This record gives sequence, structure tokens and C-alpha cells, in this order.
Amino acid sequence: MLGEKLRMWLKKLKIAVVQKDTKSLEVLLDDIPTLEDAKEIEKARYLLQEAQKIVQNLKDETGASMAQMKKNIDFLNATTANKPAQFDIIS
Repeated sequence: MLGEKLRMWLKKLKIAVVQKDTKSLEVLLDDIPTLEDAKEIEKARYLLQEAQKIVQNLKDETGASMAQMKKNIDFLNATTANKPAQFDIIS
């Protein structure tokens, strides 16, 4: 029973790593089964390292995207701040 649960967990972990599915990774990391076999431990260790790389890459990409958005917002603010004020005397 435990062996089947572990094999299923490893299979799901492999799929989540390949698909870069962070939600599935989070769920799987919250429910790590007991690892006893050296071969299974090695597989899990490798997959967890890959999952860590994926999360770090996504974090880096998000940081770079946020920095670019800030630059874009600053640029837009700078270009609109220099507009001359208009006084509407018709109304």
C-alpha cells in the first residue's frame, strides 16, 4: 500500500515538474510520503531539486517583469506630468 502511494506521488511529482505546475508542486510538497528505499529517495531528491529550480526561475521572471512594469509606469508618469495645464473658460 505505502509503496503504491509513494510511486503515485513520485509520478505526480514528475508530471508537475515537467509541466512546471506550481500549484500541484505545492500540494505535493504538503503531502510528502515516508521515503525508505534509497532509489526512491534519490528520485524524490532529484525531482525536488528540479522543482526548486522551477520555482526560483518563476520568482526571477516575476521580479524582472515587475521591475519592467515599474519602469513603464515611471516613464508614463514622466511623459504625462509635463502636459501644460488647461483652463476651461467656456463652461
